[in-house]
Amino acid sequence: MGDALFLGLDVGTSGVKAILVARSGEVAASATTPLTLSTPQPGWAEQDPAAWWDATVVAIHAVRRARPDASIEAIGISGQMHSSVFLDKAGDVIRPALLWCDGRTTVECAEITERVGGEARLRDLACNPALEGFTLPKVLWLRTHEPQAYARLATVILPKDYIRYRLTGVLATDPSDASATLMYDTAHLRWSDEILAAVGVSRSIVPDVGGSSEVLGRVTSDAAAVTGLASGTPVVGGGADNACGAAGVGVIAPGEAVSSWGTSGTVLAPMLEPRVDPALRAHTFCHVVPDTWYMMGVVLSAGGAFAWYRDQLARELAGMRDADALLDAEASSVPAGAGGVTFLPYLQGERTPLRDAEARGAFLGLSLAHTRAHMTRAVLEGVTFALRDSLTILQDLGMSPTQLLLTGGGAKSPFVRRLQAEVFGLPVSTVNREEGPAYGAALLAAVGAGAFADVASAVHATLIRSPSQPSSAAAHAMYEGPYRRYRASVQAARPDQWSAI
Repeated sequence: MGDALFLGLDVGTSGVKAILVARSGEVAASATTPLTLSTPQPGWAEQDPAAWWDATVVAIHAVRRARPDASIEAIGISGQMHSSVFLDKAGDVIRPALLWCDGRTTVECAEITERVGGEARLRDLACNPALEGFTLPKVLWLRTHEPQAYARLATVILPKDYIRYRLTGVLATDPSDASATLMYDTAHLRWSDEILAAVGVSRSIVPDVGGSSEVLGRVTSDAAAVTGLASGTPVVGGGADNACGAAGVGVIAPGEAVSSWGTSGTVLAPMLEPRVDPALRAHTFCHVVPDTWYMMGVVLSAGGAFAWYRDQLARELAGMRDADALLDAEASSVPAGAGGVTFLPYLQGERTPLRDAEARGAFLGLSLAHTRAHMTRAVLEGVTFALRDSLTILQDLGMSPTQLLLTGGGAKSPFVRRLQAEVFGLPVSTVNREEGPAYGAALLAAVGAGAFADVASAVHATLIRSPSQPSSAAAHAMYEGPYRRYRASVQAARPDQWSAI
C-alpha cells in the first residue's frame, strides 16, 4: 500500500473538488470544477445533480492526467449537507435539487413540528429543530407544491450519495449525512419511524445507512468507462462536508474545535455522546468517526457573503487570482471596528443563533467619510462576529476549547486568521493540508482500503499542526464594542427572533 493513492471528492456548492492523496498524506494532485447556483426566487437555491456528476467526471480526469501512473485504491466522497436529490424508481433525477441554503420551506417546518408533537419531541427524536435547510421539509414541499413530481418519488438522497450512486449503482448514505435530514434518530443511529409516520412519509424513500469508512459499493464498468477509474474500485460511505472537513484537519475527539469558512461558516466541536442545545440554536449531528457526534453552529453566508461582496462591489478585481488578498490588504488598512460600519451577513437567512430564513443582510453606519476599505473590513468582521455567536453557544454548553483549528477560506488568509484569533479571544492554528472536506474523504477511503486501522490513525500519520497564533488580550478587548454593536444591530433588525434566543 506504500505507493497507493486515494481519491477524495467533495461536492460543494461552488464546485466539485478531486484530490489524490498518498498514504504519507501528501497530495499528489488536485483539481476543482466550478458549479453555478440557480436562484429561481429570492431565498431559493437549486442545482442540477447532473451538473455535479459532469463536474465530478471533469475533476477526476484532471487529477488522473496529473498522475497518469496512479493506482487509485479507494474513493471517499464528501458533499454539501441537507440538499435533496429526488429520484424515481429508475434512479433518474425528478427535478433540480433543493439546496441546504434554500429557505422556501418555512410552512413545512411548522407542519413537521406540529405533527411530531412539538419542538421538544422533535428535539428528543432528531436532536435538532425543523429548519428550512434540512431535507425533510423539502420532501414535504415537493408533496405540496409539485404533487406530480412527488408521485414519482422513490428515493431521496444527499449530493455525495448521488455521486456514489452514479459511480457504483448503490443507493446508500452514512450517519453524518443521515443525521442532517431530520428523518434520522441521531442519538440511536437509525431512521426515525416515528418522525416519518407523523408526517406521512414512507420509510421506503430513505436509503440504507453504512459507515463512513465502510466500503458501500464499487465502481461499475459503465462509470469506469466515463471516468477512467478502474472497474471494481471500492467507494466508502464518506460523509457530510462539515464532518469530513473536521476529519481533514484532525478534529475528531472531544476538546477540539474547528472554525470553517466555506460558502457557509461553522464552528464545530466533537463529543462522545449526543448532547443537544436546549434552545436548539446549535445542531447535533453524527461525526464520520464511529460512536462520535458533534455540536455545530452554522452561519449560512460566510465565504459566500465575502464572494458576493467581492463580485458586486469590487468588480474591477474580477478574474484576478489575488483578488481576495487585495481586499484583505484593503481591509487591514482601516482600524478594528471598521470605523463604525457594521455588516449583517444574512444574505440567505440565518441558522445560528437566529433560526430565521427571512433574515437579510445589511450595511449599517455608513457615512460620506467611509470608503470601500471600511466596508470590506466590516464584511470580514461581520462574518467573524456571526461565528463568535456560535462559539459562545458551545462555550456556554461546556465545550471550551483552548484553541481553534481553522480551515477553508478563513485559514488561508493571514489577516483573517488574525481577525479570528482576536475576535474569538482564542489562539488559532492550521494544519499542513488545505484541501478541506475532500482531504477528510480521502482519509476515509484510506481507512476503508485498510491503509490505516481507523480515522485517528490516519489523522496521526498525515496531519501536522502549525504553531498556534496567539490571541492578544488587548486586541480582543478592542472588538468588544464592535461586537456589541453588531449584536444590537441584529436585535434591532429581527426583534421577534432575537427575543427567542
